[in-house]
Amino acid sequence: MPHLFSPLKIKSIELKNRVVVSPMCEYSSTDGFANNWHLVHLGARAVGGAGLLITEATAVSPEGRISFADLGIWKDEHIAKLKEITNFIEEQGAVAGVQLAHAGRKASHAEPWTGGRQISSTEDNGWVTYAPSAIPFKPGEESPLELDREGIAKVITDFQSAAVRALAAGFKVIELHGAHGYLIHQFLSPISNQRTDGYGGSFENRVRLLLEIIDAVKEVWPEEYPLFVRISATEWTEGGWAIDDSVALAQILLEKGIDLIDTSTGGNVLGARIPLKPGYQVEFAEAIKKQAGIPTGAVGLITTSEQANEIIETEQADLVLLARELLRDPHFPLRAAHELGVEIKWPNQYDRAQW
Repeated sequence: MPHLFSPLKIKSIELKNRVVVSPMCEYSSTDGFANNWHLVHLGARAVGGAGLLITEATAVSPEGRISFADLGIWKDEHIAKLKEITNFIEEQGAVAGVQLAHAGRKASHAEPWTGGRQISSTEDNGWVTYAPSAIPFKPGEESPLELDREGIAKVITDFQSAAVRALAAGFKVIELHGAHGYLIHQFLSPISNQRTDGYGGSFENRVRLLLEIIDAVKEVWPEEYPLFVRISATEWTEGGWAIDDSVALAQILLEKGIDLIDTSTGGNVLGARIPLKPGYQVEFAEAIKKQAGIPTGAVGLITTSEQANEIIETEQADLVLLARELLRDPHFPLRAAHELGVEIKWPNQYDRAQW
């Protein structure tokens, strides 16, 4: 059996293989509601054989959206359609996960296909953004408001409430989004976090918000269901968050009961020079896995069955998360199984199309 298609049990949840649909923003919601686009987008990849599917960054509050078209989970009315989607995913023998997110200073943007500019708080579809410090991501953008203690408490409560709704919507895995320059990452990084209180300055202070969010989520999330954290392992910038910080954080998260680190990079420093190449982020997943002793997921230009299988076989990571390759081919897992010489069950409706 190729390692890519070996099952993986995390707590009470068993994944049928190691292929994960990575969170991919669709910018297709109105007022945070999922719709048939999300059903088809995720459903097609469940039909295609992925073991775990994680929703796009799903905002825990309206002001936490990247754009006005983001998916949300900040009110109970969002649950019904999400439940329809998770039911369909489970019918295909896959597991449904949700990425809970707050964009912080990178909120209030237009959709990328219309230019993706930040929309100011005085314009239609714009709002005031919040961050650990009043530092905009890009020169010329409206500065975010620095979160006070009351604002921080609201963020923590919003994540906890979102976890309650995630459970009601049928999700079996939660991933907390602490990567790509969004709010949690902004607190982690000394570049974006220049606070002088208990949430800024030292490493211990900068990781505090994430740890408090985890504690709040664990109060309402069943112990038998997995809890992941996505981080940017490096900011590719001198003086920024680096791999040693990530290993140290991962050791703390392991003690906190986090089940897996979804290991990405970058996103918090404008103009950072990132050396793109196939599998360019896998080394960070491997370093965290081996040095911190916690399971990891690998992401970043993973495009072939052989490459994905090798990552699992050589124990560089425990899961591979695919994004663009699964946009190009929703049935990548079925094709990969064929290429690696393993027989897996196709949906009955597609059985006649097997190679």
